[in-house]
Amino acid sequence: MVERIGNVLFLCTGNSARSIMAEAILDYWSRGLFKGYSAGSFPKGAVHPMAVELLKQLGMPTDALRSKSWNEFAESNAPKMDFIFTVCDQAAGEVCPIWPGHPITAHWGLPDPAAADGMAAEQMMAFREAFRILETRIKYFLTFQFKQLSRLELEDLVIGVGQLGDERVS
Repeated sequence: MVERIGNVLFLCTGNSARSIMAEAILDYWSRGLFKGYSAGSFPKGAVHPMAVELLKQLGMPTDALRSKSWNEFAESNAPKMDFIFTVCDQAAGEVCPIWPGHPITAHWGLPDPAAADGMAAEQMMAFREAFRILETRIKYFLTFQFKQLSRLELEDLVIGVGQLGDERVS
């Protein structure tokens, strides 16, 4: 299906942690097959410092990451998205803009590390766990044989990805 660099948008309400990390992970692991983007319905306006710290510790670029509204990607001059994944339950339940090009969508919800309580070390553990789940899902997504799969097959596969790596799912 994807014959050019594919575009993937990760959505979350605040666009400060989960969706930002997903954008960075996809850009890092896709090796040019995809370009990751992230946005929020009610963006915080800043990337969470622990997300930046963790990404830097893991050798992932952070300079271009910024918290932004999903409205940027609903405009006519925005990059055409091939896939849109919500990574928080709240964003999944919100009324989304109409996305140009009818991208494949799925919900890949996971707990918000920015909401973690406790000492800094405990909060960083929450960020590491969210990163682990996202990385597992994104690496699996990248194994798909996109050119050989129909749209329906891809839709089924990406919906299943939302269950990977999360021990909340039984």
